Amino acid sequence: MNTEEKIIKPKLGLLELAKQLGNVSQACKVMGYSRDSFYRFKELYEQGGELALQEISRKKPVIKNRVSPEVEQSIVEFAIEQPAYGQLRVSNELKKRGVFVSPGGVRSVWLRHDLETMKKRLKALEAKVAQDGLILTEEQVQALERAKEEKQAHGEIETHHPGYLGSQDTYYVGTIKGIGRIYAQTFVDTYSKVAFVKLYDRKNAIVAADILNDKVLPFFQQYKLPILRILTDRGTEFCGKREHHEYQLYLTIEDISHTKTKAKSPQTNGICERFHKTLQQEFFWVAFRKKIYKSIEELQTDVDQWIEIYNKERTHQGKFCFGKTPFQTFLDSISLAKEKIIQQGENLFLSQTASINQEVVEKEINLAQRHDVG
Repeated sequence: MNTEEKIIKPKLGLLELAKQLGNVSQACKVMGYSRDSFYRFKELYEQGGELALQEISRKKPVIKNRVSPEVEQSIVEFAIEQPAYGQLRVSNELKKRGVFVSPGGVRSVWLRHDLETMKKRLKALEAKVAQDGLILTEEQVQALERAKEEKQAHGEIETHHPGYLGSQDTYYVGTIKGIGRIYAQTFVDTYSKVAFVKLYDRKNAIVAADILNDKVLPFFQQYKLPILRILTDRGTEFCGKREHHEYQLYLTIEDISHTKTKAKSPQTNGICERFHKTLQQEFFWVAFRKKIYKSIEELQTDVDQWIEIYNKERTHQGKFCFGKTPFQTFLDSISLAKEKIIQQGENLFLSQTASINQEVVEKEINLAQRHDVG
């Protein structure tokens, strides 16, 4: 029974009981409603049937009672500026700036913008810093450091730009008459949430590598971005000896690092798991009720169309998406990715140079010591 049915059923029961008893007062007493409510329900039912009995008492937001757009913008900006402040402190601080809003008003704005917890405000700050290159204040740095320590304590993954970490998994779609078993290989860029899906009639190392070769790497190469690391579970299609395992061999050839989830902890690869739920609810449950598929290729065509909508039209509430589509987040972060990759290369070069210099110094010292002894 869904929510609407739960709302309508007691009201229909009241009308039916009154009809059977022939006594409105007695029916209202049994069902716990007033006579006034009974006659309102009766009038609505006669005018519009069951649909008219949906949540008629639910209050609609009174837009004129909301804070002005200017005040709302000030609250959102301050949430980014000071993510660790609570609603009372925010109200007091904004008053110093000539913006008068109650603590309750602050929380209402936070709720509308998905900023009601400090964790969500920190995510918004991280997204702004990553995409706009903001200079952090000391308090913001401290808040982010505390959040980072908490993430590490709970085992959350770290991702810094598109291509930094990809999440790959196998999803069992089901068995279709005339086709057989269908598996989906899925890949999600953990930063931008851009996703890829390809269907197969089996799951093994070859198909796990095929989606990377056919869809994922060509997409990233188009924007001249490498994939640095991929996170998978410990399934046999992803793990094995490099010499005899197609997937491991492919990662080695493409110079991609491989990270595996903690044993018996599927939540470690939660980004793919959450994408699977969306894929199931928004595509497969709908598609299989609208159409009878006769081949994997036919189903793949519709999956590709849905993925195009998912990546380019459907807004995402991911950590770095900030309400934008995954593809727009990816485009906005390309320059960030290239800067990070260049910086990582410079750091590696400096580290290697320092190591070489250290070896040269040690050799010179050894030669000097031998000469002295001689």
